Amino acid sequence: MNLKKSLIIAVVGCLLGVTSWELYWRSQGFMADLDDDDNLWAIHRATVEEATEDDVILIGSSRVYFDLQLDKWEDQTGRRPIQLAIEGTSPLYAFDDLVNNTNFNGTIVVGVTESLFFSTVFPEASPNEKINKRIKYYKDRTYADRLNHSLSIPIQNSMAFVSDVSGVDGIKLKSLLDEVKIGERVPDPMPPFHVFSSVDESRNLRMTARTATDTAFAGTIKKVWMFFRSASANFKPEKEATTRFFVENVNKFKERGGKVILIRCPSTGDVRGFEKKVFPREEYWDWLVEKSDVPAYHFEDYESLKNYDCPEWSHLSAEDADSFTQTFVGLLLSDGHISKSGQIDQLTNN
Repeated sequence: MNLKKSLIIAVVGCLLGVTSWELYWRSQGFMADLDDDDNLWAIHRATVEEATEDDVILIGSSRVYFDLQLDKWEDQTGRRPIQLAIEGTSPLYAFDDLVNNTNFNGTIVVGVTESLFFSTVFPEASPNEKINKRIKYYKDRTYADRLNHSLSIPIQNSMAFVSDVSGVDGIKLKSLLDEVKIGERVPDPMPPFHVFSSVDESRNLRMTARTATDTAFAGTIKKVWMFFRSASANFKPEKEATTRFFVENVNKFKERGGKVILIRCPSTGDVRGFEKKVFPREEYWDWLVEKSDVPAYHFEDYESLKNYDCPEWSHLSAEDADSFTQTFVGLLLSDGHISKSGQIDQLTNN
């Protein structure tokens, strides 16, 4: 009987503790959200193995991730794209993986953010390390990894405190301890980088409403972009090497019937000013389009795409991303690169 009572007290205490902890973080503005981790990416990378020539894959960095909305794409074409973009990464190794490690011969939409795309081909450098880590994880993951992730999805969707977010918005013990400043400990020079998006199981990412409406909060993200700009003052782009690496794979992909489309998503304010100065269009975007010889869409070339305002200078709000996606897909349809049935029209490769 004593053992039974002890067990009941332990269970009740545990439930009360978990509930209190969850309610506390909810009161701080945290909500249940999926972790955009290696597991979630690997699930969608796996779908490529069964993808056909009718399918579309999206790769790139955060602008493709934020700005191309899967629901809107599917509404217009009848087929949902496979979203493999990753924040803060170059698309070079994602494209290399799709070309050299799969038989996929459909359409790949490649997002170009010059500071990442033209950065380097060194696989362990910051723009490439994360994507290569995920590719390795996809190849090495076990059935136990898959089962653990499947079981975690209902919990992630229900409880805020299980979030795996790190940094200033991290609420796991390690993240909380990292925020404790002791004695003369030197603070991190980087401004606080808050989470400003949420993702679902299909890897459809959207900017939070707070970022789009709270200018002070959006200002904290702008400070991070400015920090990155200052930190990269001595950055030397590897334009020749990155372009050559990409074009070799483009030609290989074309040979087996694949199609590539380049997209340059919007940026505004000081971020766009910096990009124009450091990555002049004629020397980078135009150069890449010429060398790769594929359809290309730069937001500044279209009246319907160039008047969006990015709340934090680099990504579109959820509402604007819906509109941008509809317009972009409309251009692809009218130019004959895709059809409403989801069938990819034959492109003429000069």
